[in-house]
Amino acid sequence: MTTPAFDGTLTRDWMRRFADSVYATEAELTALDQRVGDGDFGTNLSAGVTAAGRLLDAAGDGTGPSETLGCMATAFLDEIGGTSGPLFGLLFQALSRAAQGNGLTTDGLAEGVDQGLAAIRRVGDASPGDKTLVDALTPAAAALRGASRGTPPDRALGLAADAAWQGVHDTAGLSARMGRASYLGERVTGIPDPGAVGVALLFASAAGPVRALAPHLPGGG
Repeated sequence: MTTPAFDGTLTRDWMRRFADSVYATEAELTALDQRVGDGDFGTNLSAGVTAAGRLLDAAGDGTGPSETLGCMATAFLDEIGGTSGPLFGLLFQALSRAAQGNGLTTDGLAEGVDQGLAAIRRVGDASPGDKTLVDALTPAAAALRGASRGTPPDRALGLAADAAWQGVHDTAGLSARMGRASYLGERVTGIPDPGAVGVALLFASAAGPVRALAPHLPGGG
């Protein structure tokens, strides 16, 4: 039995939907980051997907999943400032390396997210519970590892999205131990981490663009 995989077209469509999600929620991401950070997360994430879109357009429609994810990595690592931009770049870089040939399988997704998480923790020195994007990426990685063999990538990414959104909710109850938010003390309690939200957006976009954050955040409806 052939293991299901994302080809270049499906991977590119996923990244395009991620960009659509970022554009649709940029104002909400900015407002959220203004409460706990420097207020530039939405702008930086939008700039990242815009830069990646230019690279994808230049690469053309015949690219495989590894090259597509490599374009995302290059954009976020080389062109985007702030704290989170390079961290997302490391995740895309690890996913690009894990894509095998012309296919991105669930096993490849699990390997890439695991490697990306390890790189992010190494560079950012963040651990689960610090109220960072690690708190969404860690459960997403566990969900991908736990997916049964042969699970289609779209289904596995749905499981990762559910786990990441739960991680987002969990960050609302945490006291920040990293970044600007760590200086705000109890004032950030009850507010989810913007970077964690960005991670959830990435996985959720595999199923379709996210048009609004409010329904996915604590207290939303």
